[in-house]
Amino acid sequence: MSKLLHLLKWISSSLVCVFLVSCATTGSNNTSYSYNNGYSNYDFDSEGNFKPVTDNPRFNQDYASRLPEYTDTEGSKMVLVDPNQHVWGAYGADGHLIRAGIATAGSPVCPPDAVGEFDCRTNSGTFHITSMRGADCISKKYPEPKGGGLMPYCMYFNGGQALHGSPDNIVMEDNLSHGCVRMRIPDAEWLQNNFANIGTKVVVEPYS
Repeated sequence: MSKLLHLLKWISSSLVCVFLVSCATTGSNNTSYSYNNGYSNYDFDSEGNFKPVTDNPRFNQDYASRLPEYTDTEGSKMVLVDPNQHVWGAYGADGHLIRAGIATAGSPVCPPDAVGEFDCRTNSGTFHITSMRGADCISKKYPEPKGGGLMPYCMYFNGGQALHGSPDNIVMEDNLSHGCVRMRIPDAEWLQNNFANIGTKVVVEPYS
């Protein structure tokens, strides 16, 4: 029953993308994308670059209250992802929480286009960022079969799993992704430009 509910949630989020934001839009590189690229016009400036969108009332929540104010980071800065609270947090080397936000982690039941895959949960454990790309980051795999899904400000930490920005309409308080951790675009931009480096520790809590 729980797997069926997750599948229905994924389908409903896709329908929101189709009907509310027009999921076949054109990004700044003039390539037409579909399915998880529902950027509306206000996500770009007049030159086609991403611009911060911070006025969505759905995200006016105290995400930091869902995380401990302090955790032992063993002397290094750390990004914590909690798929149960649907939140991420950036902790300084002193262990104090600096910033937090909403996170949509991987789904226990893979989205329908993940052909041949069944469990898309984000792997739990301790990892480190291995590569990063800016606003032009795209998926090499999704949507099937050729990829091209927009993943602005991606920070890969475990194979093909990454922290990255996504349009507001598919950043939800649920675990619905193919395995990456979706964040709001302004959050991913801040994390990449002001906090994360190659080698920054990423801790993903186990699913409950």
